[in-house]
Amino acid sequence: MIIYIYIFIIGAVFGSFMHAYVTRLLKGESIIKPGSHCTNCNHRLKWYENIPLVSYIIQGGKCRKCNHPIGLDSIATELLTALLFILVYLVFGFSYKTLLGFVLVLLLISVFLSDFKDMIILDSTIIVGIMLIYLTIFLDLGVWKGIYKSFLYGVFAFVFMFVIKIIGDAIFKRDSLGGGDIKLAFLMGSVLPYNLFLISLVIGSMSALPYALYISLTRKTNEVAFGPFLTIGLLVTYLLQNPILEVLDLLIRKA
Repeated sequence: MIIYIYIFIIGAVFGSFMHAYVTRLLKGESIIKPGSHCTNCNHRLKWYENIPLVSYIIQGGKCRKCNHPIGLDSIATELLTALLFILVYLVFGFSYKTLLGFVLVLLLISVFLSDFKDMIILDSTIIVGIMLIYLTIFLDLGVWKGIYKSFLYGVFAFVFMFVIKIIGDAIFKRDSLGGGDIKLAFLMGSVLPYNLFLISLVIGSMSALPYALYISLTRKTNEVAFGPFLTIGLLVTYLLQNPILEVLDLLIRKA
């Protein structure tokens, strides 16, 4: 039980950081200075006002200085990150796959926040994500079995999505995919072999369909943030990779 408490706390802390990181970069602000503060009155937060989840609850969701409401997105981000960290640990236990899963959770959180808010996937998120992914893969599998294969799969995913964009642009006479989605595909391919990457695209597309229909009917626009759903497909496929591979193997044998 203690390990789950630790993981929950670590997840909440990272969730708090990711929320601040995305929010500040979208505003063109530094992630270092100034320190944590109220965005309404600029009150510099004390350490006890900046404890993930706990401070929000104790302060009733308001700034202690000006009583301005604190957005629910901050506590939701902290809670979701903590719960997803626990889910990853439940699936993989104490292993390098767990560490890689944590990185994917943070990627998902960052893409969700930036793409839904400003329809953009931050380049820094992709770059840092790729660096952490390759570092973890190297520590687990080395260069030949790890880095080399992951890079080739990443190139395959990048080219595959780029071709889809070219075809989509020709059919719809406009940008069908953003550059961030294509960069994200390279990251996805670096984590998943080509067959699982294709599965993740199917899962991501299916999860995006209800949202796309809602946006089309309520906002009269066809522009949909696709990045968050790609990361959903990535994380779901990563967590369920073993049963998915077993099903694929069974289908191939029957065929």
